[in-house]
Amino acid sequence: MAYSLVAVQVTVIGCSGSFPGPDSASSCYLLEAEGFRLLLDLGNGALGALQRHASLDSIDAVCLSHHHADHCLDLCPFWVARTFDPGGRLRRIPVYGPAGTALRMAQAYGMDEHPGMTEAFDFETLTPGSRQIGPFRVTVAHMNHPLETFGFRVEHAGRALAYSADTGTCPALVELASKADVLLCEASFLDGHTMPDIHLTGQQAVEHAARAGVGRLILTHLVPWNDQQRTLAEACTVPFDAPLSLAAPGQVITLG
Repeated sequence: MAYSLVAVQVTVIGCSGSFPGPDSASSCYLLEAEGFRLLLDLGNGALGALQRHASLDSIDAVCLSHHHADHCLDLCPFWVARTFDPGGRLRRIPVYGPAGTALRMAQAYGMDEHPGMTEAFDFETLTPGSRQIGPFRVTVAHMNHPLETFGFRVEHAGRALAYSADTGTCPALVELASKADVLLCEASFLDGHTMPDIHLTGQQAVEHAARAGVGRLILTHLVPWNDQQRTLAEACTVPFDAPLSLAAPGQVITLG
């Protein structure tokens, strides 16, 4: 497939943390460039929202940051849609995830690992480092979370998007996001309601973004029981010389 240089478009499909909220599905982000469509995460509730922005047969690859339901569970209905489409089974696409992703997804749907979902998805195991996925250069690094979790840096045509996935304080996130045009960073906890090595507060997200020197910070993984405006207000107490905002479902960000 030949690619020409065009901007990268990022659509927030879902930005709710831990479980779907009344106004948003769980984590899912659609990246588009050169006619190629890549999903970062596919949490519960995201598949329905995704169809407002792209047809299910147009998705070319999926990257899963980790195996918590709010980041991966809608791969199960996506398998149904790709396997039993009335027009015939859809083409097989790659799914990149931590070790054991094929088994985790099969178990979630009550199937054996073999064949499991492998007729619809070509499962590939992520390891720290970089790889080419369509027109994107994708770099992953381990984040600070109770199970194996990867953050992502996605680059194309001189532009870069970083995505924290789920993490507590993590020097690797600063390195991964270094000079990125946009950082989608989780901000699950409010000040005073934290647990170490699980999630960040809005303040901690800004501290990571400032050290990384990113061009724009968007706070995401917004847990439904929190006051989102309080999350933003707390984040704004940290000095940061770049645009700062909350993610919203349906939001479109253009890089380049």
